[in-house]
Amino acid sequence: MSLMNTLLQAADLAAAYSKMGAAIGAGLSAIAAGIGIGKIGASAMESIARQPESTGDIRANMIVAAALIEGAVFFAIVVCLLILFL
Repeated sequence: MSLMNTLLQAADLAAAYSKMGAAIGAGLSAIAAGIGIGKIGASAMESIARQPESTGDIRANMIVAAALIEGAVFFAIVVCLLILFL
C-alpha cells in the first residue's frame, strides 16, 4: 500500500506542475502577443509618418501581420488550455 500511495502522490504532483506550466504558458503567450502587436503598430505609425502616401499599403500589411500573430497565439493558448483541462 505504501508504494501505491507514493505513486499516486507523485502523479498528483506531476498533474499540478503541468497545470501550473500550462497556465504560465498561456499567460506568456498572451503577453508576447501584446508586445508583438504593439511593436507592429508602433513601426507602422512611424513608417506612415515618414511616407504618408503609402498609408494604405502599410495599414494592410500591418493588419495581416497582426492577424498572423493572433492566430499563432490563439493556437498556443488552446494548446495550454487542453493541457490544463485534459
